[in-house]
Amino acid sequence: MTVAETLLSPGRPRDPVTATDRRFLRRLWRHRSGRAGLCLGAVLLLFTLLGAIWTPFEPDWPDYGAALQGPGWPHLLGTDVTGRDLLSRLMDGAWRSLGAALAVLVSIFAIGLVYGTLAGLAGGVADAVMMRFADVMMSLPGLVLAFAVIGILGPGFGNLLIALIIADWAWYARLARSLALSARDRPDVIAARMAGVPHRRIVAGHVLPGIALHLGVVASLALGGMIGAISGLSFLGLGVQPPHAEWGAMLSEARLYFVVAPWLLLGPAAMILLSVLSANLISHGLRDVLAVEGRR
Repeated sequence: MTVAETLLSPGRPRDPVTATDRRFLRRLWRHRSGRAGLCLGAVLLLFTLLGAIWTPFEPDWPDYGAALQGPGWPHLLGTDVTGRDLLSRLMDGAWRSLGAALAVLVSIFAIGLVYGTLAGLAGGVADAVMMRFADVMMSLPGLVLAFAVIGILGPGFGNLLIALIIADWAWYARLARSLALSARDRPDVIAARMAGVPHRRIVAGHVLPGIALHLGVVASLALGGMIGAISGLSFLGLGVQPPHAEWGAMLSEARLYFVVAPWLLLGPAAMILLSVLSANLISHGLRDVLAVEGRR
């Protein structure tokens, strides 16, 4: 059973109060894979935050006298062909890889939540028109659409993020709309409507919290794939441009010197691997916890 099927299955509780129960996080922490993923993710988050405020060396300034030095002191992970410290560049590039993935997912989450909820609650012609547009976007292969957007806007880090948002938002809007349709017939929503509660308060207090929780869980499961997509497109030269550091772009530079300087490839490859591993471990834990709760 997929994550979306688990979230939308009839056995899945619809009450947002139950869905946001704090025991959910405790169950995730007790899950072996979930706990390992959270711990690894916390380490990567600290690495990213540290790199945003401090690095051992200036990550973008060349030092040709120290070019292609192997791991040692003072360059713990070695230097690249222009003498830039690899550890500093990994730290500096962390927020462009991990931070960018989170930024794209948050943007997709927000657009999908608003668009899908409005369509589901509006109904009628508005719902039909909005969903047909979303269907058209979903019918286009995401990677091809991302390439097309980058081709129009040009290579660049900001344009890469815009392309990924455009390529993926429609699926989340479709899921939010399905959740909104089911929320309209929930007992608590019907009771609030019969009690004369204003529509905006019903939406804000009864409908949106549950939809946001379910959509947020699904978005979190896509983190590993988003990290890979950003790194892959940057590897092709469509994302971060020199001299700025990003793990995928660093891999692209390192492949030219793999024979004489293999450490250039190992550093960014290990960071991408650990990031995707952390996201997948958390996803595995979330899937099991959601499956258990869905059977209740």
